[in-house]
Amino acid sequence: MPLTHRLSPYPHWEFDQPASGDQVRLVPERGGLLTGWRCSGRELIYLDQERFADPALSVRGGMPVLFPICGNLPGDRLPLPQGDYSLKQHGFARDLPWQLEELADGSGVQLTLRDTPASLASFPFPFVLQLSFQPEADGLVIAVRIENRGEEAMPYSFGLHPYFQISPFGAAGDPDGVRLEGMPDRCLNHLTMAEDATANQLERLPQGVDLLARPAGTVRLVDPAAGTALELQSTPPLDLVVIWTEPPRPMLCLEPWTGPRGALISGDGRLEVPAGGVHNLACRYGLTLL
Repeated sequence: MPLTHRLSPYPHWEFDQPASGDQVRLVPERGGLLTGWRCSGRELIYLDQERFADPALSVRGGMPVLFPICGNLPGDRLPLPQGDYSLKQHGFARDLPWQLEELADGSGVQLTLRDTPASLASFPFPFVLQLSFQPEADGLVIAVRIENRGEEAMPYSFGLHPYFQISPFGAAGDPDGVRLEGMPDRCLNHLTMAEDATANQLERLPQGVDLLARPAGTVRLVDPAAGTALELQSTPPLDLVVIWTEPPRPMLCLEPWTGPRGALISGDGRLEVPAGGVHNLACRYGLTLL
């Protein structure tokens, strides 16, 4: 069977795509975390295994799921007509256990998260969140289904926080260094919450950046030393892009979000699933070998 439980180097589930030999690794009980993705013989996901081994520490690596908010809220407070609720940064989906199963057609796996008493205490909406991963010969297709099981419209933001392995950063302007293509001219610097020229921020990748951009199309992470170009192919409304680096970790986060920080309060990018309704989101990471 393509979906197999492994104990080494940590307990996880592996799904192997028979047609291509590509693979995803997942730990459903740790926030539905995708901890590995092998494509075209390359391992693309960064995971700090030593930190991952300590459940008391936040994860650095894999592909955490951000729901029902992306980023943080002032004072971690979500004001709603039902009252004020305490909701921590990036929401609760990355901290709860998910259910894992193979897709019926054998093309990938599906993770499912349902509301719990704990989630309802911080976000008073019954929901079902499903996330599927389908590895391909040159990419990874990700589909999201968000169902509102309640009788009131459910506001939300959704995002993914994938950590990708990269080669060491070179000097600023190094044509053979890690670079990003397809970014717009302007971005929001999350460290200052001020708008900035994207070029200024990209020069600071080796020092550490945290920025949000609204690209017009795909964004490519080009790593000449590794011989790879990874392309985030976004579909609205999952089409905002967050870039995060944390030196000296050899990783870069290339994240699709539906809305900026505070969207549920500001209304900028705020999404609502009607009572009894469903929203579907999608994106794809495509890999090219240079």
